[in-house]
Amino acid sequence: MILRLDRRQWGASASAPSSHEGDSTAQLEAGALLLMPELAFDVHPAERVHFSPSIAAAKNVSFDPSRKGKRVVSGFSRMARENGGGVMELVSAMLRRFSDSAEAVMDALFPRYRGRLERARASFRPAEIAGRKTSWRQDDTRLHIDAFPATPVQGRRILRLFTNVNPEGRPRSWRLGEPFEELAQRFGGDLRIPRPFRLELLRLTGITKSRRSAYDALMLQLHDRMKADLAYQARVPRTPIDFPAGSTWIAFTDQVSHAAVAGQFQLEQTFLLPVEAMQGPERSPLRILERMKGRRLA
Repeated sequence: MILRLDRRQWGASASAPSSHEGDSTAQLEAGALLLMPELAFDVHPAERVHFSPSIAAAKNVSFDPSRKGKRVVSGFSRMARENGGGVMELVSAMLRRFSDSAEAVMDALFPRYRGRLERARASFRPAEIAGRKTSWRQDDTRLHIDAFPATPVQGRRILRLFTNVNPEGRPRSWRLGEPFEELAQRFGGDLRIPRPFRLELLRLTGITKSRRSAYDALMLQLHDRMKADLAYQARVPRTPIDFPAGSTWIAFTDQVSHAAVAGQFQLEQTFLLPVEAMQGPERSPLRILERMKGRRLA
């Protein structure tokens, strides 16, 4: 479930887990979390000065490489915007540099995915997770898989790279849950495919940015049922893991059941990958749910 890689550089040629395992693509696709405890992102001293939850309007500041102009970085608080641009410029530069570095690492680690990964949002999360008040649906301290309500992935995989940049050396604490296929078996009987006109209506009314597929709908239901089921949250086996400051980790978060329970100051980069670009497409949540439902979902 947790595979450690001896990697200390961003973008250089990747080191394999061991001489007989080759690259780690197969393990990643099987649901492993790849941990690189020595891969630290270099935060500049001028950037670190502004590490404070007060710079974000909500829980994160985000960089969207697909957008142009001033809106490419968003989520700053009013305080940050009124600072005269200093905070925004420094944090924006850090996010751009991190996003470029994350893409270089992914290209090096997973040559099979090179040219097929779509770089989505990068974000800086300066707030402490533990004790943060939120709704049950947005409570990431509960075990869940990732699914996007407003930006449908239409069957593509959600692959994320995280790095802990806590300036005080504090770890980021996660809990890992059961394998995806067991999740699907546990909750799959209650997942319902909406009628096509309902999915199209979400796009027409602007609730979603593109048409939500049947797959997106099922994954959102699975996300919500996991978080809403307190009995499940209490009894399901989980594996604790602390990510030290200065460490980096990667996982398919649409497949790996996870909960972030404590920690502050994290950078993360999201990538989207077509299922057909995988080494083993049959392991994807899309194919697992399609086998369960007996029909195409995206």
